[in-house]
Amino acid sequence: MRIISGKHKGRRLMAPKNLPVRPTKDMAKEGLFNILQNRYYFPDLKVLDLFAGTGNISFEFASRGVANILAVDMHMGCINYISKISEELDMNLKTLKSDVFSFLDKNTEKYDIIFADPFYSMEIGEFEKIPALVFEKNMLLENGVLVIEHSKQTNLEQLPFFDNSRKYGSSVFSFFKD
Repeated sequence: MRIISGKHKGRRLMAPKNLPVRPTKDMAKEGLFNILQNRYYFPDLKVLDLFAGTGNISFEFASRGVANILAVDMHMGCINYISKISEELDMNLKTLKSDVFSFLDKNTEKYDIIFADPFYSMEIGEFEKIPALVFEKNMLLENGVLVIEHSKQTNLEQLPFFDNSRKYGSSVFSFFKD
């Protein structure tokens, strides 16, 4: 995986092979960040990265100037990798080892962007819990957005607060707004 833009543009990162991850492909990530860059001024953002995995999305936000990022994942290997790279690149990412649903249930913070990249094989009922908890607990700041990455076989258009989706190869980003 590589960082596409910003301070660390072009930097290639090699995640350990033993992590249970599927990093977002560069083409899809570039499409997502083109959309977000047209809507937000990155240095002012507060970002939550759920199911953070390798930290691919967090690193991209940090490289583009976002200073307030929390990456949440339940796998200690992922958290250790994100922390290590964050320190090496002087990104100051915050990490939290936690089950995402437990975190969402207890969270009291608000964010401009919440990005969730759960396992593509996750049951639709589990996907539904993400926006349900985010909006029930009012976790988005004004003009905030929840973005869920999923496979093109999963359809989230019927969920409350769904706004639109964009497809990039086999990946889809569904956007949810209040």
